[in-house]
Amino acid sequence: MSLITTPFGPRTTAAETLAGVDLSGRRIIVTGGASGLGAATVRALAGAGAEVTVATRNPADADALVAEFPGTRALPLDLADLASVRSFCADWTGPVDALVANAGVMMLPTRQVSAEGWEMQLAINYLGHFALALGLHSALRQAEEARVVLVSSGAQLRAGVDFEDPQFENRPYDAFTAYAQSKAADVLLAAGISRRWAEDGITANACAPGFIHTKLQRHLDNATMHALGAMDAEGNLVTPDYYKTPEEGASTQTLLAASPLVAGVTGRYFEDNQESPVVDGGPDPMEGVAKWSIAPDAADRLWEYALPVVR
Repeated sequence: MSLITTPFGPRTTAAETLAGVDLSGRRIIVTGGASGLGAATVRALAGAGAEVTVATRNPADADALVAEFPGTRALPLDLADLASVRSFCADWTGPVDALVANAGVMMLPTRQVSAEGWEMQLAINYLGHFALALGLHSALRQAEEARVVLVSSGAQLRAGVDFEDPQFENRPYDAFTAYAQSKAADVLLAAGISRRWAEDGITANACAPGFIHTKLQRHLDNATMHALGAMDAEGNLVTPDYYKTPEEGASTQTLLAASPLVAGVTGRYFEDNQESPVVDGGPDPMEGVAKWSIAPDAADRLWEYALPVVR
């Protein structure tokens, strides 16, 4: 099966992926849409005419976006709190044409757990979005050609889901490994939805936005930022050539959420607006999707592991 290509690249902006696309009448949810990549995603989608719901812990943070685009609204959603997710889904009415699972947390320095006992990065990045997708399943099905976009990361190349100890209860907690596991889980969620909901007209894909200065990096220490070339000796943020703007980083998720170029595409992983090749995960590859992130048996196992928790 050949890889899907598009005319866009790493420096394409989110708005450029939707140039000439009319999203009038389309209803789209963007989690974490009040800032960073999420806000760039909202602006591009709303700018193309979509009715966008910003799902965020503090809706007031999206006041500027709501004022900028009259068809946009903000609703409370805390992905770490499954009661909040259930409330959001219970209050939703009508179809959902696309769900962009953009919100996330990165490299919490110490192990934290949710009310369900899940390691917090796995709880927010994966479990909350799984519960949200399940809770909105009927609304997605109602749209007939709905899309789910899981925002993952190149970190999924470094570690898959450790099914023997996913919550770091017995192994030492490592902030990066926990983050990598949660992002591999996001790709597996796209695979799981693709395998189960295709007959409902629902597609699901995952993507990596690349390196961007956003609030997501707030837990990275100075040594890590120096190693990335993203901080100078005085502790000031700098922008290496390989970093993207939020508008460039958001382009792949807007492509997957609304571009006609990928209509009907499902169960794939994209970066820089192109489908990525499947590679062996480990310390060496810098691009691609790890085999463990798309393995059907792992997707099924993770789905069954999490399902009793989110029901």
